[in-house]
Amino acid sequence: MKASLRTGTKLHELRREAEDCRACPLWRNATQTVFGEGPASAEIMFVGEQPGDKEDLAGKPFVGPAGRILDRALKDAGIRREKTYVTNAVKHFKFVPRGKIRIHQKPVTPEIRACRQWYEGELDAIKPSLVVALGATAAQSVMGKITTIGKVRGKILDTNDGVKALVTVHPSYLLRVPDEASKRREYRRFVDDLKVAAASLPKAARAA
Repeated sequence: MKASLRTGTKLHELRREAEDCRACPLWRNATQTVFGEGPASAEIMFVGEQPGDKEDLAGKPFVGPAGRILDRALKDAGIRREKTYVTNAVKHFKFVPRGKIRIHQKPVTPEIRACRQWYEGELDAIKPSLVVALGATAAQSVMGKITTIGKVRGKILDTNDGVKALVTVHPSYLLRVPDEASKRREYRRFVDDLKVAAASLPKAARAA
């Protein structure tokens, strides 16, 4: 219990420190830092790319359309969302304005590197059994190098941080699939990847 309390305190302190992060220029236009969320005892950590528009406004990760897809896929894969820790490789929303709309922009390597200190802090505090990298940006942060998703997707990998990892697509990819048949096929592939992750977890982290 005491160790769990210390871990929870450490996450709280990291979150507070990240609120004032100025390690890269992205903080200037973002509404706020969007830190990770979930129990300090989580056996599995999901790492996405960066906050989107909805997340930037809410201050919480994966609360927009991609988050709803992730929630559904986790349920279908037998993973309990409330037992997971969900975060992003980059903690500020990167975008360009188009009138009243803010268009998402992909983070670049210096931004990913600047923000990795927070991922490392989360990893050290939680010590998950598995990290799932959602998309190329997350894979670059988790694996410590540019990683081609197609070559390693759905496999349990070793990382330089000493934690096991699995790489798959970001759920926002499923929103961009053009036709319904392809969308259903790609969703099943995504769920299959998450089932590989689920199979590696202690029973307590899975859905009842």
